[in-house]
Amino acid sequence: MLLTSGCVVARVILATSLGGVLLLAQGRVYACATCGCSLSTDAATGFSTEAGWRLNLQYDYIDQDQLRHGSGAASVVPDGNEFEHQTRNQYITASLSYAPNPRWKVNLQIPYVIRDHSTYGEYDSSLPLPELTTSHSASLGDVRVIGSYQGFLPTHNLGVELGIKFPSGKYGDAVQFSGGPDAGAPLDTSLQPGTGSTDVILGAYYYQALSQDYDGVLHLRYQWPVRTRFDYRPGNQFNISAGLRYMNMSDWVPQLQLNIAHRDRDTGVNADSENSAGTFVYLSPGIAYAASKQTQVYGLVQLPIYHELDGWQLAPRWTATVGISHGF
Repeated sequence: MLLTSGCVVARVILATSLGGVLLLAQGRVYACATCGCSLSTDAATGFSTEAGWRLNLQYDYIDQDQLRHGSGAASVVPDGNEFEHQTRNQYITASLSYAPNPRWKVNLQIPYVIRDHSTYGEYDSSLPLPELTTSHSASLGDVRVIGSYQGFLPTHNLGVELGIKFPSGKYGDAVQFSGGPDAGAPLDTSLQPGTGSTDVILGAYYYQALSQDYDGVLHLRYQWPVRTRFDYRPGNQFNISAGLRYMNMSDWVPQLQLNIAHRDRDTGVNADSENSAGTFVYLSPGIAYAASKQTQVYGLVQLPIYHELDGWQLAPRWTATVGISHGF
């Protein structure tokens, strides 16, 4: 009876999430040019109730090479606006988790951000396109510490999260353009390795066996800055991940996630408010492999199926994530 009830609840939650995606697609929504990966790593590898330590190393590749406006592609921007060319993001994130018992867990996430950006600068249709101005940065990003509690149910499959993002990455005008006509000028504030803000993170998750062969998971997370610097406040962020995993292939676990990433406008004197907000909806197929009892390897690809962008922004045609997780 408990399993049957749980299956019904999980199906309702997943259906509600899918309905939420359709609702967002019909209303006025927003998107951001500097979105990070919106995948749920816990949904990919399975939420664990085992006590002990777990180390995760993840690589995310996000190549924003398509200019978008609203829900469609754009070829140029209006005169007087910045005409960005490409932003290639690579994130290498080391995560260390400790669970003293099945109810409590704390997770430390340390990202290393590699970013290449190029822009034509201010666009003037009466003139030929100028030489590209370029930048490259590779440094520590903003560190996160997230605690979770999953002791509400005897099965420990319903949890909540509370965390903090620290301003450990370079921010403000720390990184400058290195090549082209504007070499030496500071890179856009939103493209620095860090935001300079201290953020609060709230989250919740639920996972359940839907049948003998399938597991379902829903993961929600909301993040907002509570202390900012350099007269720049990044927009609040909200992520939803609904996942389905096929569990009847021994060591291999094919899976599919539906990811929604929403961000409000950046604000402040140093923010590009008009070109910084929106929503992405991704369909993310992937697979996980149990290399041993304690080690999992996983990979997923995110494919954008809907987005609505404020202003003119660069967006990815696809993103990729690979990682390895080991418990000890």
